Amino acid sequence: MPTYSYFTVDVFTNRRFGGNPLAVFPDARGLDASTMQALAAEMNYSETTFVLPPDDPSNTARVRIFNRTAEMPFAGHPNVGTAWIMSSLGLASGPRLRFEVPAGIVEVSLCPDGKVEIEAPRPLWTGPGLSAALAAPCLSIDPARIVTSRHPPVIASVGIDFLLVEVEEGSLVSLAPDITAFRQAASAEDCRRLSILAYERCGDMVRARMFAPLAGTWEDPATGSANAALAALLLSLGGEDKLEFQAAQGVEMGRPSMLFLRAWRTGGEIRSAVAGRCVPIFSGTVTL
Repeated sequence: MPTYSYFTVDVFTNRRFGGNPLAVFPDARGLDASTMQALAAEMNYSETTFVLPPDDPSNTARVRIFNRTAEMPFAGHPNVGTAWIMSSLGLASGPRLRFEVPAGIVEVSLCPDGKVEIEAPRPLWTGPGLSAALAAPCLSIDPARIVTSRHPPVIASVGIDFLLVEVEEGSLVSLAPDITAFRQAASAEDCRRLSILAYERCGDMVRARMFAPLAGTWEDPATGSANAALAALLLSLGGEDKLEFQAAQGVEMGRPSMLFLRAWRTGGEIRSAVAGRCVPIFSGTVTL
């Protein structure tokens, strides 16, 4: 019976039991997609990754990312944590790695200060969003507390779609996902897996919370792909050529996380990257 090793790591934190936990299978050869999905559901983390040889030998690896219910085209903390695990196990050498994911190529930098930075595989794309009246019930908030002066609730993506919703300062702590409202909003907009990043501005930082109950994640403590989309969106709203800031997430869950974001303009597009630190937690084996 084949045995597979796995490792878990807390991502976007510098202390144990903070950040976003991730399970990584560094050698997933021989596993089919249904088994990967079953393992991800069993692990019960927001995401689990499975590392395979790259299709193009010039790349480092092919990384398949599964949440509790489906495979994902791209995600932030799974790429950051997978790169950190592969480097710590000696399976990849830096300072630059390249991961193949369904959304494209993820460029990874292993930074001298211990952070891992990933560049999102796609430039900023925005699509129709929801009205404040439709988004507010999903978050159990008064529609009047949704800020629309800079942008309405809008779908944005740098590899995977999120609804980005700015709320008034002081509102974030009271948000609570309403799964019935999520289902109604997703049905109204023909969006099967509505995921919402709500954020508020705190000086030169951002505080955020991300809810994806339709994908089995009631709340996520650190969402690199959503915050990278936010960085790209915020840059698109101004005239600057680049933007850098930090985002705090997971505070309300007791898993404080810190994400380091940057976005830049290049060739008529807006690209973005997210970085963070990792802390190893568990290791084990699965016999199938």
